[in-house]
Amino acid sequence: MLRKNMEWIGDSLHIGGVSVNKLKEKYNTPLYIYDQKLFENTAEVFMDKFKSDKFETEIVYASKAFSNLYVLGLVRSLGLDLDVVSGGELFLALKAGINPQKIHFHGNNKLEEELIMAIENDIGLIIIDNMAEFHLLSGLLGKYKKKMRVLLRINPDIVTDTHKFIQTSNADSKFGLNIRDEKLTNYIKEIIADPYIELVGFHSHIGSQVTKGEFFVEESNILLDFTKKMSNDLGYEFTNINFGGGFGVSQKEKDPSLDLEEFLPEFIKHIEEKIGELDLPIKIVGIEPGRSLINQAGSTLYTVSSVKETLEGLPLVFVDGGMSDNIRPSLYGAKYDALIGNKKESSKKSYRVAGKLCESGDILIDEVELGNPEKDDLLLIPSTGAYTYVMQSHYNKMLSPAVVFVKDGKDYLAVRRESYEDLLINNLEYEERN
Repeated sequence: MLRKNMEWIGDSLHIGGVSVNKLKEKYNTPLYIYDQKLFENTAEVFMDKFKSDKFETEIVYASKAFSNLYVLGLVRSLGLDLDVVSGGELFLALKAGINPQKIHFHGNNKLEEELIMAIENDIGLIIIDNMAEFHLLSGLLGKYKKKMRVLLRINPDIVTDTHKFIQTSNADSKFGLNIRDEKLTNYIKEIIADPYIELVGFHSHIGSQVTKGEFFVEESNILLDFTKKMSNDLGYEFTNINFGGGFGVSQKEKDPSLDLEEFLPEFIKHIEEKIGELDLPIKIVGIEPGRSLINQAGSTLYTVSSVKETLEGLPLVFVDGGMSDNIRPSLYGAKYDALIGNKKESSKKSYRVAGKLCESGDILIDEVELGNPEKDDLLLIPSTGAYTYVMQSHYNKMLSPAVVFVKDGKDYLAVRRESYEDLLINNLEYEERN
């Protein structure tokens, strides 16, 4: 169960050369721990394996998976592009010093004030989701007398074998314009004719946690065939294509995942051949890894409060966090492994891991093998790097955990732990009124 970026030194589990005991003493728990070297190495795999001598490639980190000033600084230093889906994510990206021209703005319902922020900061690319958004953007650009590059999000109508909440390409998806829409050609013609918008190509995204490469191959075939048809029908050259993200990574050690080092070169070769076959003038091909870039680098550390036997079911290991710091088990039925980090486990038996929030559904792990967990033990859940910190809540007035990065035996605080006083920020007291 021990992950390749972890090791035992004595009776203490180490991540990035740092003891979890030390991290507990210094930062308390719950605690988000990120292995910086693993994140950097994973980014290098994407940049090295998804490249071509026939066109430029863009690795666009999907910041919704995990973002703060520290990790966005890493993104900047690695030369990755960045996608954002809200004004808040755009604000944070700009504060982190991301080059605006490397920012891609996504989302199915971009607000007027968000588009104004994007225009005023001259970001590099907007992905138009629907025609109402196109008309809003066109009107704003007309007022600013600016021109902006855009991709149009096309829904290729592929049903993947993932949880329905993370499928994004079904015919009833809230994202993009469906490829079977009879009005689609006229929509594209209208966008091309707009004096303030430069339509450079198309974007698609088929869902998250896709572990079978054939779905991405099917997506690329559909989108490139569509691009060729639109080019022929409208007499227009499209130069950019983005196939989104969704590359599946394991949560539990034995879960399936895409072998990125094997799949990415095969995928780029297929794209090259398909573009050549269709004789398309494509200059830039992009993908948007988020979870697959950051998930395996992150773990969450908890302190065990007690172990409770029940009349039925597995005994419960209570920890000092829960669905407030990881909503995914309750929301998606996400499955995780766990291990005790302050002592080597010998004989094991099955337990449930439960949080401290006042909800029956606050179960972090339905069943996991652990070796005699006791009060004050440290319980580590690996592969929690994506969609945990960014989806945390203050339910039950739980405090937001700290975020720490570790590398080469050193730890770096990225987000400080909240205090009770922080809960009062933006609160106003009641006043008697006549």
